[in-house]
Amino acid sequence: MISHDFYGSSKANAQAVSTMYPAIHTPQDLFDALLHLWSADTCAPRMREKWNTDNPTLGQCSITAFLAQDIFGGKVYGILRPDGNYHCYNVIGDCLFDLTSEQFGDETLCYEDNPEQFREVHFAKEEKRQRYEDLCKQLKAYCER
Repeated sequence: MISHDFYGSSKANAQAVSTMYPAIHTPQDLFDALLHLWSADTCAPRMREKWNTDNPTLGQCSITAFLAQDIFGGKVYGILRPDGNYHCYNVIGDCLFDLTSEQFGDETLCYEDNPEQFREVHFAKEEKRQRYEDLCKQLKAYCER
């Protein structure tokens, strides 16, 4: 069962540096909003068949991490996974958080010495760029309610 307690949540004290999403002030605010927005449509295509509301963070990491970077600044890093893809998370100063960590259940991830990730590389995949833009639009609409 998902706890809705992402990795680093207890220390995720970063403050929004962007006013683009006025209801989002902290990573916890963003996580709470995204719980309503993540869907099979925003999930990575290779994982869509496994996506469900019991595990809403599945396949959402890169688009979520770059959206968090838009709001809070900092850098995005990636943990190399066995399939050759990177699992993305955020670091802002000494604040490290992974809004989509719950998709791994009890698996322990290593958040040390991972390479920085760049949106230009990730968004070279048109479908990923589109999922990111869709999630941004959904978050903007959510914040305007």
